[in-house]
Amino acid sequence: MANVSSSNGLEKRPKLRFPGFDEPWKMVSLQDISEYRKNKICVSKLKYISTENMLQNFAGIIPYTSEEDISGVEFCVGDTLLANIRPYLRKAWLATHDGACSTDVLALCPLDITPAFLNNIIEQDRFIDYVMSGVKGSKMPRGDKAHILAYETAIPSLLEQEKINSFMQLLHQRIAKIQMEIELLKKYKRGVNNQILSQIDNSYNCRLGSVCEIVGGGTPDTLHTEYWGNTVEWFTPSEIGKTKYVNNSVRKLSDIGLDNSSAKLLPIGTVLLTTRATLGEMSIAKRECSTNQGFQSLIPHTDRVSSEYLYYMKIIIKPWCEKYASGNTFREISKSALSDCIIPIPDRARQEQIVKLLSSIDMLIGAAESISMSLSKIRHGLMQQLFI
Repeated sequence: MANVSSSNGLEKRPKLRFPGFDEPWKMVSLQDISEYRKNKICVSKLKYISTENMLQNFAGIIPYTSEEDISGVEFCVGDTLLANIRPYLRKAWLATHDGACSTDVLALCPLDITPAFLNNIIEQDRFIDYVMSGVKGSKMPRGDKAHILAYETAIPSLLEQEKINSFMQLLHQRIAKIQMEIELLKKYKRGVNNQILSQIDNSYNCRLGSVCEIVGGGTPDTLHTEYWGNTVEWFTPSEIGKTKYVNNSVRKLSDIGLDNSSAKLLPIGTVLLTTRATLGEMSIAKRECSTNQGFQSLIPHTDRVSSEYLYYMKIIIKPWCEKYASGNTFREISKSALSDCIIPIPDRARQEQIVKLLSSIDMLIGAAESISMSLSKIRHGLMQQLFI
């Protein structure tokens, strides 16, 4: 590949090109090179695509879970399917089979462009940013279909498109395969977790409030700059649940900020549990920390239960939070309602066995996610240079 000038007057050229290609790219709008499918058909679950079985970050699809045939918008092999609800989740898929999709998914049929190149245009950051600039709604933003078709881009000759497509497809297939492995591992983990719970006798059931101290959080007055500093970690719900352990928060409190708010200093090993708006997400604190008011954190009575075992009881605690939360603007579960959650507490030796088994699966998931992230960064960097 060769580095070239990105533009020359009105002529558009990418930064990186394969040898033998030097012609400028042609400026077009999305409606010049694609159109929406509109025909409705009925298909089996294996051929149905909704936003729910499309994976984030352009990682492909997983099978749909319905047991019945479903009606939807027809799509064909080579179409690009774009999830139009919350476009920032970056869900798109180049169709490898005919089928039907929900009305929340746009089926783009390519016109005078190779299917894979259209898909590559859709998967660019610039395109997603453009779609988000025209969304309607705040809680569940939806892309504007007319606005999307007005998107302007540049395309090369069909021969150069095919060259770029072949190269990018190798990376895409590898990423999609790893992402599918991750989803299968997560499904396997849920199955193992359910099987473990079914084998624990009901005599071990306890109220959550009897095996841990439940502690809320708070936010210091943001107008007092002296309340904020670099002394005490202070977590918000958006920082929880992505990893098993958390160490560093985005914002931090000063000692005086901690003293002048309802935030509490939580010990190492506290299970940080989100209980407002975002319900039931959990991470274990690797250092002393505090949280905002969107938490009811769990400090385990270590003679009864370990932090890691409580963490893996998310399979029970999260559904409990979702069931018993109340409120209109922000759904929230109270400390008393959370305390009544029933979880099995076997002896510590059995807890350790359970933690060891589930941790081993988490390690496999983490390793696969690390590989996927690295490949995605490589692909993202190449797309910035191979496309205009």
